[in-house]
Amino acid sequence: MGADKALLPYGEKNLLQRTLQTVSAIAETTYIVGPRERYAEFGNVIEDIYPGSGPLGGIHAALQGTGTDLNLILSVDMPLMTTAFLSWLTERARTAQEVIVVPDAAGGLQPLCAIYRPSVREAAERVLRNGDYKIGHLFSQVPTRIITEQEIVASGFSTNIFQNINTPEEYQTCRQ
Repeated sequence: MGADKALLPYGEKNLLQRTLQTVSAIAETTYIVGPRERYAEFGNVIEDIYPGSGPLGGIHAALQGTGTDLNLILSVDMPLMTTAFLSWLTERARTAQEVIVVPDAAGGLQPLCAIYRPSVREAAERVLRNGDYKIGHLFSQVPTRIITEQEIVASGFSTNIFQNINTPEEYQTCRQ
């Protein structure tokens, strides 16, 4: 993208502020995982324990830094995500026996719009210590509930909410 996606303008806010607003409608406390000096003005920050390890390192840091049973992980680059879906997802996780609840929609698993229980932290740490930074490798190591696209659509949600911004073109399309 050539810039920090979290700070890109999106309407009256930036992507980070929009994500925080969406999540705070259903969560008691929100955290930002990243460098404190960059994000502290926006809210509570948890810094990476394994810097440079990508999103898996962020998930691990979040699970290390929170004391909650259900941890909603949501990337800032899904600006079409809705509070209604996140609430629905949280309810699925609340009743699930599995320690990860992850949607499978819009072409694949959505590990950056998923619910993680604290016990995932140990498996994440093992994977990170082995130099493996793929979130998907966690799913075979811990009990994971995959919510199908069919289940999501049948519950009234569009898969467009998972639209992800990774390029300047996707950013412009999403803003329109």
